[in-house]
Amino acid sequence: MRLYTYQVNNQTPQIGIGFKEHPGLLWPLEVFHLSYTDMNDLIRHVPLEKLILKADCHKVNPKNALPIDTLHLMAPIPYPRQDILCLGINYAEHAVESARFHKDSFLVNQEKAVYFSKRVHKASGPDETIPLHENLTSSLDYEAELAVILGKDCQNIKREDITPDTARQYIYGYTILNDVSARDLQVEHKQWYFGKSLDGFAPMGPCIVTADEITFPPVLPISSRINGELRQQSCTNYLIHPIDEIISELSSGITLTAGTIIATGTPAGAGMGYTPPKFLKSGDEVICEIEGIGKLRNLVE
Repeated sequence: MRLYTYQVNNQTPQIGIGFKEHPGLLWPLEVFHLSYTDMNDLIRHVPLEKLILKADCHKVNPKNALPIDTLHLMAPIPYPRQDILCLGINYAEHAVESARFHKDSFLVNQEKAVYFSKRVHKASGPDETIPLHENLTSSLDYEAELAVILGKDCQNIKREDITPDTARQYIYGYTILNDVSARDLQVEHKQWYFGKSLDGFAPMGPCIVTADEITFPPVLPISSRINGELRQQSCTNYLIHPIDEIISELSSGITLTAGTIIATGTPAGAGMGYTPPKFLKSGDEVICEIEGIGKLRNLVE
């Protein structure tokens, strides 16, 4: 299933469900006798297995569907209830290009996972703008990332308990996150929180693909294009620290709640990795794509 948050004529946001057998269509959640309008609440109160059963029990009729291209898609979780948890330098080649850009701020050959958080007041949806924040930064950068959405509260989860057969007990689904970054702020402050957390720095979407539709661990081609130019191209199986390790390590001392978003890191090809750097400018079109999830398009202004 594909879970969307959408609006019709600027009305209250709604949740819809799409199916790969019916591309371009979604059905309002109420069709499945569920009344949630906030994805956080759906994830908290309706376990994935129950949602799958609900969807299976209701034979969808295309006549009752809404064409997605007539709707305003928002980020699937527009208002996360906690900071997004992020992995830094979690692809080997990105670690190299990061250290080359500024070795004192970006370590290479880091044995332990690098964690940081990203404050998000409101996550941007497809086709929404990425603000330049010209008063704060002159090195605006993009990062295509696979984001994991947890489906239950997690405490002291053992890595060996997260298997291809059990992963969806912990993971509700996956989406695309563009971890927009102000590189100069990262360097100046010698930490990443401020430079990762400016308003508009968390485009997300276009949907959450539920964990039952993606084999665990995910092996998904990931890429980004700027104005049609291919910049990043890799695969999620190249994560240095894989998803099961991340969930296990974080939950060993932190309670991870249902709906938590974990951004797993970006591959090589970010703007800072080029000589000279290719940072974003006004009017740029940014498309992040993960096979099996979709495309996330945003314009810079």
